[in-house]
Amino acid sequence: MSDNPVFEQLQNEVDDNDVVLFMKGTPMFPQCGFSAAVVQTLTMAGVKFKGINVLDDMETREGVKQFSNWPTIPQLYVKGEFVGGCDIIREMESSGELKQLFEEKGVEYAN
Repeated sequence: MSDNPVFEQLQNEVDDNDVVLFMKGTPMFPQCGFSAAVVQTLTMAGVKFKGINVLDDMETREGVKQFSNWPTIPQLYVKGEFVGGCDIIREMESSGELKQLFEEKGVEYAN
């Protein structure tokens, strides 16, 4: 895995940022409803995150799916750990698990 430059780039982003969202579009201009829903969830929670637009680079778009072994985008990472996609994030948010995860990982969020 380490000899793949795309994986190295993805790993660096995940390592260097507490919360990373691989998404279609940007946090200001999501390009799909699923990405928009996760951006909204994180924004409403008051979480600072880095959005990475996978539409900018086809290697990143395909590489992130292999990197996480998850077939869809968006993909959320918190403190280096893959959390899931849109449905999982929305479910975790509604159950309170998402804020619990932020607390456990030491990520600031709005109460």
